[in-house]
Amino acid sequence: MSATDKHWNFHPPAPESFLANSHEHPALLQVLYNRGLRDGAAVTSFLQGEDAVQENPFRLTDMSAAVSRLARAIETREVICVYGDFDADGVTATALLTTALQRAGALVGAYIPNRVDEGYGLNVEALRSIAAKGADLLVTVDCGIRSVVEVAEAAELGMDVVLTDHHTIGAELPPALAVINPRRDARADTFQPLAGVGVAYRLAQGVLRVVSQQPWSRLSTEEAAQEEQSLLDLVALGTVADLVPLLGENRSLVRRGLAEMRQGNRVGLFALTEVASVPLDGIDSTAISFRIAPRINAAGRLASAKMAYDLLRCDEYETAYDMAMDLESLNQRRQTLTTEAHAVAETELAGLDPSSASILIVASDRFQPGIVGLAAGKLSDQFYRPAVVIEQGNEFCRGSARSIAEFDMIAALDQVSSLLVRHGGHSGAAGFTVRADQLPALRDALTETAGRELGPLEKLRPTLNIDAELPIEQIDWALQSQLSRMEPVGQQNEPALFLCRHCRVHSLRTVGGGKHLKTVITGRDLSPVLDGIGFGLGGRAANLQVGSLIDIVFHLEVNEWQGRRSLQLNIQDLRTCVN
Repeated sequence: MSATDKHWNFHPPAPESFLANSHEHPALLQVLYNRGLRDGAAVTSFLQGEDAVQENPFRLTDMSAAVSRLARAIETREVICVYGDFDADGVTATALLTTALQRAGALVGAYIPNRVDEGYGLNVEALRSIAAKGADLLVTVDCGIRSVVEVAEAAELGMDVVLTDHHTIGAELPPALAVINPRRDARADTFQPLAGVGVAYRLAQGVLRVVSQQPWSRLSTEEAAQEEQSLLDLVALGTVADLVPLLGENRSLVRRGLAEMRQGNRVGLFALTEVASVPLDGIDSTAISFRIAPRINAAGRLASAKMAYDLLRCDEYETAYDMAMDLESLNQRRQTLTTEAHAVAETELAGLDPSSASILIVASDRFQPGIVGLAAGKLSDQFYRPAVVIEQGNEFCRGSARSIAEFDMIAALDQVSSLLVRHGGHSGAAGFTVRADQLPALRDALTETAGRELGPLEKLRPTLNIDAELPIEQIDWALQSQLSRMEPVGQQNEPALFLCRHCRVHSLRTVGGGKHLKTVITGRDLSPVLDGIGFGLGGRAANLQVGSLIDIVFHLEVNEWQGRRSLQLNIQDLRTCVN
């Protein structure tokens, strides 16, 4: 089985009453109906950007206590340390909160652990070093929600802890002065699935607003509001990179953050977009996902996330450009190492029929810890199974897991937590550290859990949720213009997915070393003529020929090349049909 063996699921047509009561494009209305917008008011609110909840950072549990403690630390000149994570979400959250606190007058520094030497989350050695340097207050961003022992140790070292995170909460909350995690507010029906940088932004808002009203502050309320606005580019970057749902609050933050990024005011980020060949007016959620965020992540994967943090904080262009070029080199190396790691993983799986396996678990001392998550993602995409890739060490092994919709990975790791040193993450992506002597037991336990929960394996295959079937004659610039109003698109606000039947192959070839399919598609009567690209579909070319009739499932996008803009079908799947 391969990931190309996909199930086509069709959304039911929207009611005629829904379509008739709006002047919007019928195809756009169908897509919005499929996204859960069921009346004209909801559609108008979504398209005009009014669908987000009112921004009030203090609705988050423990926010008042956290802001009060930070304001006191700023007033009394205590030393604050912001402790972040090494991925794009954690790096942007660290840069954002450090910048905001400095603007509010704080004595603040940042600490981001090394992925290889320290692993994910808080660690006691780092806390001792931070305390020894005189920190009075520790603020975590994008980490810490499962660090019960470490937070207790921080208190023993004389530091108060304000914890901000968005990951799944464990059985026990860490004993911090304040624990801000949107998941704590789920029962109050105010839960918003913010990224780590989104939670950090809410804390920054609270601090800026409160501090600007204090008699001792040099920050005016107008300056505080300007600072809030200027931080939104970091929010957009981290939120899109962390694959959280782009609805409601997140969609509002990202939409405004993209507008801020397009101004090019943050020097380090501007230099990075230049190196990544992303023009300012071309910055959108797709550009972040595939061009910008991977370069930020490359630092933490292969060197030190501090490189990316320093770039985002840099305000001197020549220095920033050199930093961005360093990240570019790391990103190219990351691509090479990921390909090599995937090949190693496939070798380790030799002799195993992936279609008969409930979960794919690969361990090798040839893996680099910064690459295991990417290799796991490739395996999961390739075989549509939960995948775990582990860098095997002499004493400790570090693993990363990627999952499918049918299997909650963090819940599975919770069930085997007695075998783990530490773990954390989400249902679809998680990481852990395990002692080498416990690795066989972990493999058996995860295999048993996956086998029990996934059920009949023959039913497991990726699903394409098709929004609507359209005749190819309706694929034009007018439709693309209407669909662009859904931006920013992402998790749970996916770009529209259409089906066109009986399209004729006008030309075809493979690109990218045979990995991808490049084609030109026409209607039965040879019009219109549209370019198509099928990433990962190069193997399908052998079963196609010029003149073949095919059904295609695709996203409609704009391709820009050498100043020329053209419509392009991003083909997700295709099937041959009878002539």
